[in-house]
Amino acid sequence: MFYRLGIFSAKYRWPIIIAWALVFLLSLSVLPRVASQLKGGFGDIDTESRRALDLLEDRFGTSESTLIVVFSSPLITTEDPAYRAEMEKVLTPLRGRPDVGEITTFYDGGTPSQVSPDGKTTFALVPLRLSIDEAIESFPQLEDSLGEGDLEVWTTGGVAIFSDINKASERDLRRGEIIAIPLVLVALVFVFRGLVAASIPVAVGAISVSAALALLFFVAQVTDVSIFALNIVSFLGLGVAVDYSLLVVSRFREEINRHPKKEAVAHTLATSGKTILFSGLTSMLGLSSLLLFDFMMLRSLGLGGVMVIMISLLVALTLLPAILAVVGDRVNAQPVLPNRGVGRGLWRRLALGVMRRPLVVAIPLLVFLVALGIPFLGVNLGSVWATVLPEDVPSRRGWDVVSERMGPGAIAPIVIAAQFSGDTLTEENTTRLRSLVDTLQNDPSVDRVESLISPNLSDGGTRPSGFPSDEAVEKYLSGDTTVIRVFSRFTPVADESRDLVRQIRSFDPGQDFSLMVTGATADLMDSIDVMYSAFPIAIIFVVVTVYIALFVLFRSVLLPLKATIMNLMSIFASYGALVFIFQQGHFQGLLGFTTEGVTEATIPILLFAIIFGLSMDYEIFLLSRIKEVYDSTGDNEQSVAQGMEITGPIITSGALILVLVAAAFATADIVIVKALGVGTAIAILLDATVVRAFLVPALMRIMDRWNWWSPQFLKRVIPGW
Repeated sequence: MFYRLGIFSAKYRWPIIIAWALVFLLSLSVLPRVASQLKGGFGDIDTESRRALDLLEDRFGTSESTLIVVFSSPLITTEDPAYRAEMEKVLTPLRGRPDVGEITTFYDGGTPSQVSPDGKTTFALVPLRLSIDEAIESFPQLEDSLGEGDLEVWTTGGVAIFSDINKASERDLRRGEIIAIPLVLVALVFVFRGLVAASIPVAVGAISVSAALALLFFVAQVTDVSIFALNIVSFLGLGVAVDYSLLVVSRFREEINRHPKKEAVAHTLATSGKTILFSGLTSMLGLSSLLLFDFMMLRSLGLGGVMVIMISLLVALTLLPAILAVVGDRVNAQPVLPNRGVGRGLWRRLALGVMRRPLVVAIPLLVFLVALGIPFLGVNLGSVWATVLPEDVPSRRGWDVVSERMGPGAIAPIVIAAQFSGDTLTEENTTRLRSLVDTLQNDPSVDRVESLISPNLSDGGTRPSGFPSDEAVEKYLSGDTTVIRVFSRFTPVADESRDLVRQIRSFDPGQDFSLMVTGATADLMDSIDVMYSAFPIAIIFVVVTVYIALFVLFRSVLLPLKATIMNLMSIFASYGALVFIFQQGHFQGLLGFTTEGVTEATIPILLFAIIFGLSMDYEIFLLSRIKEVYDSTGDNEQSVAQGMEITGPIITSGALILVLVAAAFATADIVIVKALGVGTAIAILLDATVVRAFLVPALMRIMDRWNWWSPQFLKRVIPGW
């Protein structure tokens, strides 16, 4: 099949090249509009925090999207009439917008807690009549509509923070590409020693990325796609396209010395085509596991990754052989560095040396990988907040100002929706509610509680002593539902705030009284719980489907099992490094971030989905060549040595380029993108060195003839490749 595809590509090389050139030009016309069609990546999930928010919206009109406009002055306080006048200059343009609800300030409906102890800092709550994703998308226009005054003004809160994260993500993407592309060019010239061969992978990568981004634009017209998909398309598209090109071009340079041009193309695809197909298949299986998660961001990353690998496959199997058919033996033209010849004896000697003492090599390296992963046993999964952004970003600065002057939890309360089955204002129910509020208020993690039973709002109006005031009833009670706001002394993502949510949820209010908890802390906790309830299913899906794919390719029971275990060990080691660096804070000065003492919860999931497939690429590259030699000779040891000799430079070069691309994204401002880049670079580096160069030949020698064993009935069922 692949031989015929090679003949076809060589025969119709110019129509194929012209068709892909048109695809590239059309995609370029779409690229400037891609980002505008993408969303933040949040959306609705069926969790307790979401149900509580829906209840509060129904009973109190509480908005799920709120801007927090922070005001500060070094000279005057909120008691000065000029302060209020300056605030109104800023807020008045917002008050007339149809997407803005009733604004609450200290002066109109707010509480004294909205003002700092020195009176110089305050904030306004600006509820929006928009969903979270709509609000994030509209935030730049809302921010621009603020009026001008003499006070210092920052806009913060979840909407502003996530909007700035999206903008920073776009900047990170552009910076990563600017850094990665020159590094890749230099590396390719070093690998191929000539400009013609080095330029081919770049062309393939550029077409793959631009076509995938254009496809992403059209997909975004029919379903929601997160802006973070841009990063994975750019990162994977460049890395994978270069990997595939390295394999094909390297094989073509061998075949062109033995066959005429058309035959060389056909033989190249006949051998490397199936390797690329299964490599792409395993990568897509890994990334498709992200489609199992009920999060738009994760689904979008999976969708973007699958699309770019699929397009890279199409380009590598059609355009690449067409280009080679045109170039022919000129693929070695325009040399820049001296040709090293075969120069692969080092890999043969390394493989034979390892196989002479396989246990001596394998056992220490397996212990080494396990030791690298040990820090992951102490992982503290959490979510990043404003501190994920650089300190000079307005939403981060506004959050920091409020945290420093009014407390870390001042603008992110834990919100309780409490419901009674009967009249809330009976003496029994009021007593039960007071007991809950008192318990919370006495908790050392709690700064204050605002509720129907708050002391400054009780015992007033027309109600008997000990009952809530008219003002409290109007503000905190609607039918059978009352709202309680608990302000933590810690940030929304701190362990203490999360423990406080767990404590509230464990509280037994008794019959006819129910509690649901929402707010930033609860929402982030619920999101993590939902993600990690699906993660085991995703792992099983990837491991089983990739095992089946490798069994079909190699018709071996044990080789796919060995490959899977080695991949999992590489991932475990990279997880440990991730915790060591980003949770424990080692090298934070060098990498330019400040640790929050947590590992961002999406990173292990994303790393698994990305690394499992990419690492399997190199396993397939190596084992395919070993099997090709083994089928001819039947000599296990020599087939491993020759396979290492031929593919060692390709794997090393491909891994080097992928590490360079990942390292370029490690320069990102967003800690999530930075961690993903660093984690990927570490995993690929470990896989290409420790695993492929040492563990694979050692284990192949230990397993010996069992490498290729499978029951005869399965061999009859599974076709040979």
